[in-house]
Amino acid sequence: MPIFAAFASGRRFLGRVLLSVLLVVPLAAFTTAERLFAPSADLWPRWERHDPASTAVLDFSAWDAFLKRHITVDGTGVHRLDYGALAAGERAALDRIVAEMAAVPISDYARSEQFAYWVNLYNAVTVKVIADNFPVDSIRDVDISPGLFADGPWDKELVTVEGEALTLNDIEHRILRPIWDDPRIHYAVNCASIGCPNLAEAAFTGSGLEAQLDAAARAYINDPRGVSIANGKVTVSKIYDWFHEDFGGSTRSVLAHLKRYAEPALAAQLDEIGTIEGTAYDWNLNGIANAGGS
Repeated sequence: MPIFAAFASGRRFLGRVLLSVLLVVPLAAFTTAERLFAPSADLWPRWERHDPASTAVLDFSAWDAFLKRHITVDGTGVHRLDYGALAAGERAALDRIVAEMAAVPISDYARSEQFAYWVNLYNAVTVKVIADNFPVDSIRDVDISPGLFADGPWDKELVTVEGEALTLNDIEHRILRPIWDDPRIHYAVNCASIGCPNLAEAAFTGSGLEAQLDAAARAYINDPRGVSIANGKVTVSKIYDWFHEDFGGSTRSVLAHLKRYAEPALAAQLDEIGTIEGTAYDWNLNGIANAGGS
C-alpha cells in the first residue's frame, strides 16, 4: 500500500529502532511519534500535465496477466507472491513490463488513465525491486535508498518516465497523493508486506477505477490487518496514523472513513466504541516462503 513509503525519510534518523516487524502500540488521542516522520503529500507540479480531451486507453494486459499468474491467496486472505520463482524464472518478463510502462508518454492521457498508470507502475516496480534483491524477509531489508540510515528502497531512483528519474516515494507522495487527494490510494499501492492492503489480482484500469478502489477499501477495512476489535478496543492499521491527514486528520474522521466501507456488524461496533486504542502493522514479506507465519 507503497511506504511503504511511510518512513522512508524518517527512518534515516531512527533506523530500525522505531519499528518492529509487528508492532501494536496503545494510543492517546490516536497519535504516535511515527506520524512525525511519515512523508507528506508534496506536489511535483511537472506531473499535473494531462489531456482532459483524451479518450486513449492504456493497455495493462501484460501486467494483468502477470498478476493472475503469480498471486496466490492464502487461508487468511493475504495475497502472496513466490518471489523466489520470479527471481529465478520471470525476471526478464517483469523487466519488460516495467520498461513498457515507463515508456508511456503519460502526460498525454486523461486523469483516470494516469491514476491507473501510476498505481500499476508503483506496484510493478515494487515487485521488481523485491525480485531483484531476493531473498529478503521484508522490503525494509532492501537497503538501497541513499543516506546513512537508509531503510528500504523508497528513496532510490528506480524508474524513468518522460526523462524524469523517479523513486517510489515520488510516485506515491509527489504524484498520486497530492494530485488526486483520494485516501483510497493507500489501498491501491502495495509495499510487498503482509500488513499492507493486498496487491490486487488484476491491473487497475481507468474505466474500472472507482469500483476497484472501493473494493480494495472494503477488503482491507473488513480484514483484521485493517481493523480489529478485541475486549472492546479498536486497533487499526498504522496506515491510518501515518497518513491521518488523508483520512480527515482526526480520530472521528478516520472512524467515519472506516464505517463507510465496513460491513454492518463492524460498522456498528465502531460506532458504539467511538475511539481508537492502538495501531498495528506487519512488515513481513508477502512471499510464499513466509506463508507459515507473519
